[in-house]
Amino acid sequence: MAALTLLAGSVFAQRYGYRECSIDADTAAMADTPREWVFARLRYRGMWDVDYACAETHLSTAVTRLTRVDVQPGGRVVEPGSEDLFKYPWLYAVEVHSWSFTPAEAANMREYLLRGGFLMVDDFHGEAEWYDFEFGMKQIFPERPIVDIPADDPVYRTPYPIEERVQVPGPGFMRSGVTYEKGGVVPHWRGIRDDKGRWMVVISHNIDYGEGWEQADNPAYPEEFTGQAYEIAIDYLIYSMTH
Repeated sequence: MAALTLLAGSVFAQRYGYRECSIDADTAAMADTPREWVFARLRYRGMWDVDYACAETHLSTAVTRLTRVDVQPGGRVVEPGSEDLFKYPWLYAVEVHSWSFTPAEAANMREYLLRGGFLMVDDFHGEAEWYDFEFGMKQIFPERPIVDIPADDPVYRTPYPIEERVQVPGPGFMRSGVTYEKGGVVPHWRGIRDDKGRWMVVISHNIDYGEGWEQADNPAYPEEFTGQAYEIAIDYLIYSMTH
């Protein structure tokens, strides 16, 4: 019975996406050699490690295959108050309804973004989580507005022209067929610009691109969602490295 229970749990995990992921030793060894880009994840006080490290592994592989960017495998985890933050042109933060910053961390994040850094915020849902996210975001930029990103914005044109943005769902979709969670029916693509109009922060609210990366090898997760998750991420990445 115990063996059957473990087997059933394993099948459920593989099908529905609740998997433990880690970066293997060979990849970690390769990650010691600095290259042009590495998946950098923001570690804060909260649920920073959702989809870690499958999202890193799969997206890094996709960037290697689909672009000419020289990718450093393995990913990096970086603290908001660390000087290492400035090594990474592209930064990812997940489940940001649970984040918060000390004044020193907020100042470091603000300097990083104003000096050319780029933050992709992803995988939080509903109005309550938006309120909590916005509280943390205003610790970094109390005076800068969060605005909608138009569907025809240039950020969605290179290298992949995104004709229609779709709501990429979390793991619950594989059980329910519902693309939203926590009442977040309508997806929103929003951002914060610098004084020259460059997007410093892009925000995926009621969307879970990280799940699309993580589930790339899961036949139960539709290709439509994984495909768009990859294309949007690569567009954001190329934008971050050229603006």
